[in-house]
Amino acid sequence: MDPDSERPQICNVTPFQQIVASCTGAILTSLMVTPLDVVKIRLQAQNNQFSKDTNAVSLSKSHYLYFFLKGECFVYNNGLMDHVCICEEEGSKAWYKKPGYFRGTLDAFIKIIRNEGIKSLWSGLPPTLVMAVPATVIYFTCYDQLTAFLKSKLGENERHIPIFAGIVARFGAVTVISPLELIRTKMQSKRFSYNELHQFISKKVSEDGWISLWRGWTPTLLRDVPFSAMYWYNYELIRKWLCVKYGLYEPTFTVNFTSGALSGSFAAVVTLPFDVVKTQKQTHLWMYESHKISKPLHMSTWAIMKNIVAKNGLSGLFTGLTPRLIKIAPACAIMISTYEFGKAFFHKQNTQKQQL
Repeated sequence: MDPDSERPQICNVTPFQQIVASCTGAILTSLMVTPLDVVKIRLQAQNNQFSKDTNAVSLSKSHYLYFFLKGECFVYNNGLMDHVCICEEEGSKAWYKKPGYFRGTLDAFIKIIRNEGIKSLWSGLPPTLVMAVPATVIYFTCYDQLTAFLKSKLGENERHIPIFAGIVARFGAVTVISPLELIRTKMQSKRFSYNELHQFISKKVSEDGWISLWRGWTPTLLRDVPFSAMYWYNYELIRKWLCVKYGLYEPTFTVNFTSGALSGSFAAVVTLPFDVVKTQKQTHLWMYESHKISKPLHMSTWAIMKNIVAKNGLSGLFTGLTPRLIKIAPACAIMISTYEFGKAFFHKQNTQKQQL
């Protein structure tokens, strides 16, 4: 049985409905995955206390949490997006600086809820949503629109369509979001009015040109574009295989969830070295923009990789593999299954309206 030829295709879903479905998926994924990251960072923080006497740059076991120059910033990742957050703010007692004394993940969940309230598990959610929602909407909507166009030209059974559509969609999303990432990073260093932010952007463009707004674009592409190509190809392949295996005419929520988790895990492992490089460049960029260092990091992606291998061996390029998988797998699974569920819902609604 070929599920692609026998199941009804979700083809009458409008771009706006795709946007709503992807937006819902991004919000739900962030809500469900953020507590895992909060607990992980709190566990790491109690073993690597931020100290004003610490001057060395150090790297924890997970590359998702960096302590730079007296603990002034770290990289926060929820499985969908990653971004630099500030550790030291005068007069501020941030959630990641609160005392821990947790014996493990479950113990941390219980004590955080009991002592600080359940809302503390979603600390850091706003900056996640600011970046995750627009990036996800652009990415998923472009992928679906391009896939539908290519299938109309090349045929439904062309196996390379997911690869090409995934590459183009991710390329577009990264290109659009990169300037927003730079602006958000700057806004995190201190409170800026819109006028001050406009002056900062104007000054940066006049000094370094428009291209400066896309600093960090290349390593992000090297990580995200291969991830996207592998993810969508394997997702479509696994989903089709599961439908054939269980005799399904249409993928169920469980099939979409499982396909998303497996394909996301595989892509995450293969692209991890580029993620390590991108995170290093991102933290250096934050320190330069906030005047913590005098010069930005100008090393190429390949040079940074060679430097990591020289210092830590080949395994250094796969630092943080376990925590990355723990978050990427459920994030991909939740996102894609929610998105497909939303499209199926709109498809049903549209079909009923057409029959009236």
